[in-house]
Amino acid sequence: MDGWSALILAAGAARRFGGGKLLADCGGAPVIRRTADAVASVGFGEVVVATGAAQPQIAAALDGLACRIVPTTEWEEGMAASLRAGLAALDTPEQGVFVFLGDMPLVPAVLCPQLAALAQAAGYAARPRVGGKPGHPAAFTLAALPDLARLTGDVGAAALLKGRSEGVAYLDTEAIGAVLDIDSSEDLAAAVAAWNACDTSATSESAISRGALPKP
Repeated sequence: MDGWSALILAAGAARRFGGGKLLADCGGAPVIRRTADAVASVGFGEVVVATGAAQPQIAAALDGLACRIVPTTEWEEGMAASLRAGLAALDTPEQGVFVFLGDMPLVPAVLCPQLAALAQAAGYAARPRVGGKPGHPAAFTLAALPDLARLTGDVGAAALLKGRSEGVAYLDTEAIGAVLDIDSSEDLAAAVAAWNACDTSATSESAISRGALPKP
């Protein structure tokens, strides 16, 4: 993933959730830490986290992780403000930028290399799709960055792709984490259940590989 940058949007106040959703517990770690750990595992050239409402707490939750925390002074404007702040803080990307949402702890980061290749081939962007529903992360080539930087208000990067028929590729997947964001306590419960299921599966596979458990 050399030449690609990653931007995690984590600036909102989470009013629909009741506040504090990025710091809520998801299987033993804050939601934002789960998301950022997934992003950091990909091997991007750089990872920037645009913060706002809970900047000190989020910075503390990401302590020790290879990422750069960037405050969004105009975060109350909406998502576009954190996009602009994050993009302005990036070093010059050689290939493009992946945009992640901080409240998606099960984001399928493993798909990033495929998405990068699809975005380059399409010319503008690529994103995963689950059951016909577009998801995250979204990969944007250099051609799309000026458009991202011009967004204003409570508008995210997805606004550039909605209804666009040219230059955008989709990667169909069954990875539910691509569309599982957290806007309510029910969403958080679903994310925790999915995380625990994945964690249990990974532990079992490890035990099988060590011979501690029989193969199914």
